[in-house]
Amino acid sequence: MTYTLYGLKNCDMCRKAVKALEGVGKKVTFVDIRGEGVDARKIEDWADEAGWDTLLNKRSTTWRKLSEADKTDIDEEKAVKLMAAHRALIKRPVVQWGNEIFVGWGTDTQDALL
Repeated sequence: MTYTLYGLKNCDMCRKAVKALEGVGKKVTFVDIRGEGVDARKIEDWADEAGWDTLLNKRSTTWRKLSEADKTDIDEEKAVKLMAAHRALIKRPVVQWGNEIFVGWGTDTQDALL
């Protein structure tokens, strides 16, 4: 089965994830969410599966540059709209394996996929 990894082509963590997965013989399809895009429906699906608060990267430069109005009273609907408008707000990588979604490249994701 092929792993689909969604991320940014210049993201070090995304490159590490691809290298690690391919290093253990996994087939990986990389989708650059900035260049190739990702639609709001897919972001909604990820938010439903992983939790919008897990998916929203509040540590990013993009988050810090948002207006206070954008950052206030965040709920799932608002978070999904922000992530659709500013794809760098999506925590990376998002790895889809079958029907499962993994967000980030922490030890829990690595343990599950490697």
